[in-house]
Amino acid sequence: MNLHEFQAKALFRSSGIPVPEGELITARSDVPPAWSRLRTQTAWVKAQVHSGGRGKAGGVVRASGGGEAEAAVARLLGSRLVTGQSGPEGLPVDQVLLEPAAEIAREFYFGMLVDRARASVVMIVSAEGGVDIETLARERPDAVTTLPIHPVTGVMPFHGRRVAQVLGLRGALARSAGALVVNAFRLFQESDAQLLEINPLVLTADDRLLALDGKLVIDDSAAFRQQEIFGLRDARQRHEAEERAHEHDLNYIRLDGNIGCMVNGAGLAMATMDLIQHHGGQPANFLDVGGGTTVARVAAAFKLILSDPAVRAVLVNIFGGIVRCDLIAEGIIAAIREVHVDVPVIVRLEGTNAEAGRAALADSGLDILAAANLDQAAQAAVEAAG
Repeated sequence: MNLHEFQAKALFRSSGIPVPEGELITARSDVPPAWSRLRTQTAWVKAQVHSGGRGKAGGVVRASGGGEAEAAVARLLGSRLVTGQSGPEGLPVDQVLLEPAAEIAREFYFGMLVDRARASVVMIVSAEGGVDIETLARERPDAVTTLPIHPVTGVMPFHGRRVAQVLGLRGALARSAGALVVNAFRLFQESDAQLLEINPLVLTADDRLLALDGKLVIDDSAAFRQQEIFGLRDARQRHEAEERAHEHDLNYIRLDGNIGCMVNGAGLAMATMDLIQHHGGQPANFLDVGGGTTVARVAAAFKLILSDPAVRAVLVNIFGGIVRCDLIAEGIIAAIREVHVDVPVIVRLEGTNAEAGRAALADSGLDILAAANLDQAAQAAVEAAG
């Protein structure tokens, strides 16, 4: 689950990570009193959306005076911000963050993430932070330092010293960097985070470290343990179909193609999408119905796929292990009968009760193409989608 910047910074502040004072704005009328409380001459107006690249998309605006801030708020609130990560539809801007502009001496990058290859959390640090950190990591990997954190010992004093060294900080600032490392790791663990990012972490003109931007991504599997944090979830920042999928406990991600996919198992879903592209097609979604699915969930999954107007064909690829193919077939039949379907449906069933599932599809009287294997199914879907 993604958090907005203002939500991440609230958690940063409570964990001892220094952040700027800020005011959350939800209406233009909020600006004058907020500006007065901040007591600043210059501020940043920052659109709150779940996407990087806001600055390049016009979602972060420098305002010199309350009037400019009001104008920026009026332009942003109620709009949809299209960034390099949001897709062409953009994301709704329902709130903005108003923050005093800091006097910056230097910009750094600081992050923590779960590195599955190392089976540990790692810190990623660079003395060169800012909006082009991805380009820096790609073109000059030597400018980015990765520091593993052992899962048994956690953060040790040498981590703080190494971070200070990378950032070129000494004395009191080095100690501040060490405290930031300890506090960030504690927040990372206690919130079940998958990613914590401060970009930029800045050194101000008056020698303070400040998290000028903040990002937190929380592990969805920890929702039962992080109920307070998950209560902050902003449903409007996800596509409507993805939100409906969340309600049915389905793993669904909308893509840009025209072949809808319904598969059980993430690995099989990836292989299915690869085969579609191998035959010259483009998947319209990733959808994993899971291992212990039901007729109702399959029907819900089918409706999700068909809610995308770009879909020109649907490929159902089920390998029955835990899940029974006859149940999948019942769900497909129920969904097709309930929802008006005017696109070809290609189904590949294999595994537990596959014969019964194929028989149910054949006896349904519906226009469903049964494929003998996955390669044939992918090729048929690409041809059907035109």
